[in-house]
Amino acid sequence: DKSATAAGLLQLFLGLFGIGRFYIGSTQIAVAQLCVGLFGLIFGLFCLFGLPALLGGMVWAIIDAILIFTGDVKDGYGRKLR
Repeated sequence: DKSATAAGLLQLFLGLFGIGRFYIGSTQIAVAQLCVGLFGLIFGLFCLFGLPALLGGMVWAIIDAILIFTGDVKDGYGRKLR
C-alpha cells in the first residue's frame, strides 16, 4: 500500500519531474510529467519558448497533488491510497 500523504507531498514538491506518480506506480503519467518538466527547464533557461511548458508543468503538478490528497487518485494497480 502506498501512502496518500507521501505521494501528495512528493507530487507537490517534485511533481514537475513526476516523482509522486512514479511513487504510486502511475508510470505513464509520470513519464509525461517528466518530459514536460525537463522540456520546460531546458528550453526555459535558454529561450522563452520553454516557459509556458514550465508553467504548465508546475500547475499540472499542483493540481495532481491536490487530487492525490483528496483521494481521487489510485495507485498503479487500481487500489486506493491509504
